[in-house]
Amino acid sequence: MAEISAGLVKELRELTGLGMMECKKALAECEGDLKKAEELLRIKSGAKASKAASRIAAEGVIGAWLAADGKVGALVELNSETDFVAKNEDFMRFAQSLAELVATRAPANVEELASLDTIGVQVEARRQALVQKIGENISIRRFRRLQAQGKLALYLHGAKIGVLVDYEGPEEVGKDVAMQIAFAQPLYLNKTEIPAQLAADERRIQEARAKETGKPAEIVAKMVEGAVSKFLAEKTLLGQPFVKDDKQTVEKMLAGKKAKVNGYAFFVVGEGIERKASDFAAEVMAQAGKAH
Repeated sequence: MAEISAGLVKELRELTGLGMMECKKALAECEGDLKKAEELLRIKSGAKASKAASRIAAEGVIGAWLAADGKVGALVELNSETDFVAKNEDFMRFAQSLAELVATRAPANVEELASLDTIGVQVEARRQALVQKIGENISIRRFRRLQAQGKLALYLHGAKIGVLVDYEGPEEVGKDVAMQIAFAQPLYLNKTEIPAQLAADERRIQEARAKETGKPAEIVAKMVEGAVSKFLAEKTLLGQPFVKDDKQTVEKMLAGKKAKVNGYAFFVVGEGIERKASDFAAEVMAQAGKAH
């Protein structure tokens, strides 16, 4: 039987929200396969689907820029080692300037952005100078640029979440939808964008869960359809309950305002980056030992 490490148990707990012993037992049953153990727990215990947000770790800010005419905008994630540096004014100004460069000069990737010349100095040289001044590693992780079909709305939740929405309709709609995205973080605009494999995996999980109830086949079929539909709806912006009125979906809210969302982009600082575990007390003791 595969050895089940404490780290693996911890990761499964973060993915499912279930107890340590349940997670350890599931991993043992699945011979250490994290994905299979997660599916098993979802079938047996009704654990929720994993969320990337549960793995947010890195520090930094989202730099954002929006053209005055609302037609072009950009988001940039700039990472630092500590949250203290993320609040540094020079660091935040650098992130903002990067977003403006992305919007106005449309680099193809991070490498091209780093090579751009600004007032006789390359972006990479500016980054290195900031590293020397602040004393922490600083990295430009990713960016998104949107050219609006309609007009863009920009929303920043602090400096940790940035949202751009390409919409048509009243200005209030753009703001409401941007806040919806920051709150609920939908992965897709509508059901047609959801990968077939994701839908198939969810159907398999729900079928296994429904069969364990022992109910008649026709009831099981209805349970599966209902559960899969709800799961897929929650993954999409248009299918989610509207945060200001959860009795209607975002799609119905838009219809009522005669509005439309053409697309969107959002970043959450550190999303998907694993934090290196550390023992603060041990670090302090180690530093104290070095001082002697």
